[in-house]
Amino acid sequence: MILLLEAHHLAKTFHTDQSTLGIGAKGQVRAVNDVSLTIEAGETLGLVGESGSGKSTLGRLLLRLIEPDSGEVIFDGHNVLHARGAQLRRLRRDMQIIFQDPFGSLDPRMTVEQIVCEPIVIHGRESGQLRRRRAVEMLRAVGLDESALRRYPHEFSGGQRQRIGIARALVLRPRFIVADEPVSALDVSVGAQIVNLLQRLQREFQLTYLFISHSMPIVRYLADSIAVMQHGKLVEVGTTEQVTTSPQHPYTKTLLAATPEMQFAAG
Repeated sequence: MILLLEAHHLAKTFHTDQSTLGIGAKGQVRAVNDVSLTIEAGETLGLVGESGSGKSTLGRLLLRLIEPDSGEVIFDGHNVLHARGAQLRRLRRDMQIIFQDPFGSLDPRMTVEQIVCEPIVIHGRESGQLRRRRAVEMLRAVGLDESALRRYPHEFSGGQRQRIGIARALVLRPRFIVADEPVSALDVSVGAQIVNLLQRLQREFQLTYLFISHSMPIVRYLADSIAVMQHGKLVEVGTTEQVTTSPQHPYTKTLLAATPEMQFAAG
């Protein structure tokens, strides 16, 4: 397999004006603490842990949506944190994100066509009819049709909105996607449909995923490898079989014991 992404000793601390000591007190949260990981091309790495463990922050650090305090990110041999200008724009085309909240991540003032085409406009690729054709292609890939183009986000269900967000993430044909808890805001049946959709799209578009979740059953179903995160640190990393059948860390064992099995229809 080909190594696509590497992270070495990433760290991020957030400083706040409030802490548990009381209003006005200075505080800090070490959201990511000396994290290193690798992701191979075509792989799904499941990043699992409780809320507040640092998962989403780590995903954003990998995409450079947040600047780390220290460490480095290497994507396809290029140092993401050193990239500037045109090189950074090229890297960003290959690295996209699917957000957790399908209600808050879509601009309610924009049509679906504008939303899906926005990355193309930002990166200056294609225009007019070509943009529209690409939007239709992506909508069909996620299970929606051309009639969605002129409509607005409020006209769709949560699951349909998440499909629109996925279409937006795919429209530049990226190689790497951070899926940041993409089903946690959906009910179980709709979430299972989205998980199966992501699995199909991975095969169709040769995608590599970092799939962030607090649900061990979902990660077990979807991921090739699992990284378990607690208090900003990775406490266990291994293949899905290793982590789920022979967990080594007490926290991993707790996660496995606390979550029921889920059933997924074939994608």
